Amino acid sequence: MNEMSWTPIGPPPLPPPSAPPPMPVAFSGNRAEFFHLARRGALLEMVTLGFYRFWLVTDVRRHLWANTVIDGDAAEYTGRGKELLVGFLVALAILVPIYLGYFLVGLEAERFQAFASIPLIAFFYLFGQFAIYRARRYRLTRTVWRGVRFWMRGSGWIYALHASLWGVVVVLTIGLALPWRTAALERYKMRHSFYGDLQGSFEGRGWEFFKRAWWLWLLTPVAVYVSPLLPFLYAGFKAIEWRWWLSGIRFGEVRLESSLRKSALIGLYWKMIGWMAVLGVVFAIYMALGAALVASMSGDAMSAFFKEAEFARSIPLLILAGIGYLAFVLAVNVVIRVYLVRDLWVVVLGSVNISGIEAAAGVAARGEAANALGEGFADGLDVGGF
Repeated sequence: MNEMSWTPIGPPPLPPPSAPPPMPVAFSGNRAEFFHLARRGALLEMVTLGFYRFWLVTDVRRHLWANTVIDGDAAEYTGRGKELLVGFLVALAILVPIYLGYFLVGLEAERFQAFASIPLIAFFYLFGQFAIYRARRYRLTRTVWRGVRFWMRGSGWIYALHASLWGVVVVLTIGLALPWRTAALERYKMRHSFYGDLQGSFEGRGWEFFKRAWWLWLLTPVAVYVSPLLPFLYAGFKAIEWRWWLSGIRFGEVRLESSLRKSALIGLYWKMIGWMAVLGVVFAIYMALGAALVASMSGDAMSAFFKEAEFARSIPLLILAGIGYLAFVLAVNVVIRVYLVRDLWVVVLGSVNISGIEAAAGVAARGEAANALGEGFADGLDVGGF
């Protein structure tokens, strides 16, 4: 039987399409605009005795989210300042009686007050971890991209228990177990995080984190005695942590990868330290001039006024000191928001590339908005992240 060969009619089949290359995350915000926002917010915080911070935090998040562009589309933050205020007030209504109860117990059993503080500290650490989880849940459900909400489920108390047990391990290992603790908690958070119906996961491992940062544990005791080394070490640690954390985030087939350098954040921390030093000098000069003004108004000689013990309890001087201290704290907050919120956000985003973004194209909306009580607890306990 003869063998026959033939050539099919028509063009040859096309090769399968190759995956698109990773795309960078862009930031389109204006630094001067953000500085104006932070400065205006600080002035309103002073006028409102700090209560404007809920609206300021909301405005800052809206600015950063709206200028973060992924595949040509910006994110959106839908939270409101009123939500944060209500959550904070509800949290205070729960936390204040606990503080008051402990104070009364301490009065009744003063001899055992030192021992009674141990379970109180343990309780507030556990409660603080619960607040951190719930605050993240609130922020995630207020984040929208291409009309689809991020959301989160899971138990804040289970997370708090895991965090507390890992915290004991970290203490017992003198901090060496910190990378494994961070990885375990991130895995719990990410597997309960969603973008629409796309489930998150975390692929970072504690050993990978430790391999990148082990030398920081060796240098930390030295830096405690040579304090100028501390900003370098801390900035290096945060850069390593950011890169490791971002490179471990997944949402289905969507992958993040960061190329952040170890030295990328050092300049930001030193600029912040420099500005805080300048603000400290300005505050000291202000207090000296204020004291001189009060002394001249009292009619006493300058040397005589400062020799009297009453000058420290002078009402005009205390008022001037209170106003100056409030202005100093708010100015420091402006510096922190500019360098360690906005500028850090820009530097970190500039190192991120996203692969598999096409997997997010057909995502169906899921999830509901969480209440702001968790963020209120975090604010009341001073454990909230951005």
